[in-house]
Amino acid sequence: MSTPQLVVHHDKELMAQAAAARLITKIVDAQASRGSASVVLTGGRNGNGLLAALATAPARDAVDWSRLDLWWGDERFLPEGDPERNVTQAREALLDAVPLDPKRVHAMPASDGPHGHDVEAAAESYAEELARAAGPENHGAVPTFDVLMLGVGPDTHVASLFPELPAVRETERTVVGVHGAPKPPPTRVTLTLPAIRAAREVWLLAAGEDKAQAAAIALSGAGEIQAPAAGARGRARTLWLLDSAAASQLPRSLYPPASS
Repeated sequence: MSTPQLVVHHDKELMAQAAAARLITKIVDAQASRGSASVVLTGGRNGNGLLAALATAPARDAVDWSRLDLWWGDERFLPEGDPERNVTQAREALLDAVPLDPKRVHAMPASDGPHGHDVEAAAESYAEELARAAGPENHGAVPTFDVLMLGVGPDTHVASLFPELPAVRETERTVVGVHGAPKPPPTRVTLTLPAIRAAREVWLLAAGEDKAQAAAIALSGAGEIQAPAAGARGRARTLWLLDSAAASQLPRSLYPPASS
């Protein structure tokens, strides 16, 4: 797995705009070299802030949106259209404004979907969808995502992998149901670390003083069971995108002086 690299921006607005521009470049490059691109979205304020910045980015139309596969790192197991669902927020921030192919928007199942309230069946269904999209050139039962984005929680959680809970210990399955999450709602669907590590690039987004301790812990050599963000690594690149507040507890030696 790759060694984490850091880019620190002055504030969360600049971080979102720079991350959006970086993502456009990655998508366009992937489409030019392989014909399509695959991105895993994250929710939360930083994930949605990036999508909102992407919606207004001048280079937005450089992307061939019809040749982009979108996946999610996790989802709140709530009814379709619930305002707390990541996919609902993503549609509002960006997806409804761009010409995506609906068949390539891979939302995680809702609690009123075909699996009802069986979150384990919903997770297994998403794992099967990922496996169907994986080709012989991929590493295991998930596609090799071009970019997989994750928000970092104040407790170091990423996706719905919370410290010490069973999901972060999973080494076989690519998607699992989560029960008793420490932040509401308690029931969720999440990718596991094995699925996350299949991505070419993993980007971790953290902005705000409430993320400073989490970033410091995750980048200090902590174990992934106690600090799930520490275990989120990409095959080719692991990139931490932070604002100055989230980076405030990191030693300057960890990130280059050129960070802006």
